[in-house]
Amino acid sequence: MLDDVEVVGVYALPLTERFRRTDVREGVLLRGPAGWGEFCPFPEYSDAACVPWLAGALEAATVGWPAPVRDVVPVNCIVPAVAPARAAELVRASGCATAKVKVADPGQTLADDVARVAAVRAALGAAGAVRVDANGAWSVAGAVEAVTVLDDAAGGLEYVEQPCASVEELAAVRRSVSVPVAADESIRLASDPLTVALAGAADVAVIKCLPLGGVSAALAVAEACGLPVVVSSALESSVGLAASVALAAALPSLPFACGLGTVSLFARDSVPAEASLRPLGGALSVAAPVPTAASLAAALTSDDGRRAWWTARLERVASLLDAP
Repeated sequence: MLDDVEVVGVYALPLTERFRRTDVREGVLLRGPAGWGEFCPFPEYSDAACVPWLAGALEAATVGWPAPVRDVVPVNCIVPAVAPARAAELVRASGCATAKVKVADPGQTLADDVARVAAVRAALGAAGAVRVDANGAWSVAGAVEAVTVLDDAAGGLEYVEQPCASVEELAAVRRSVSVPVAADESIRLASDPLTVALAGAADVAVIKCLPLGGVSAALAVAEACGLPVVVSSALESSVGLAASVALAAALPSLPFACGLGTVSLFARDSVPAEASLRPLGGALSVAAPVPTAASLAAALTSDDGRRAWWTARLERVASLLDAP
């Protein structure tokens, strides 16, 4: 499969805020007959788990995406596990009407989360929507307690994303709270995404494009799960994020703002600043930005050791993708 593309290089892009325990985002940029693709599974993922990420990158570079049904995608701003004052600053600067707040971060308390959520609500105003994401960190009892308290701090939560790890736990939380529950990892890791809906575990499906194998594969998952969909980023640069924007643009219905404002967390991007997929007025235009020689020179700054690590990883994953 790699014979059909050019491996352009390994990028290293610093973040302005620590997010998902990441300070520098790394990945590989590919170029093919249909455009650019990005292979950027997180370092801790197994080679087998990386196969869909490579399939998505190759789809972008060699096949392309379905035609869009909308030209603009509404997005939420991202609030990492930062202090309340910084959280409010991020919300005000974003121009978004919806904020997604990270909670249950290692080393922090529920009181920290409450203060952050309250600051976000104050900055967003009464008309905005606040959602929280726990990345599966809570137990059922802990989730019920936290969601109740955070719902009060937010003056009403739009939904809570992945409060617990398992489908069974999500269903138990959903039966116990009035706040809608969104499933992220539970859908991405499920052998059959429809099981999440059938188990009564979620009201909303959070779909991530590259971890599911690209736009066409993610569209099939969205249809199979039978729930309203929010398209969310996997912390890609603008090259990879373009696939997620294409997915959101191709969905028949898009009832919620999408979690695609993450390029705002990057100190620099893989494409020129004027083409970067940063939200404007709480939305993204549907586009596939292209790197330039200058943006590549700024992005492809990984050291020899990291380049060798990513090159070896790419080759191993490609061999799995090619295997019968």
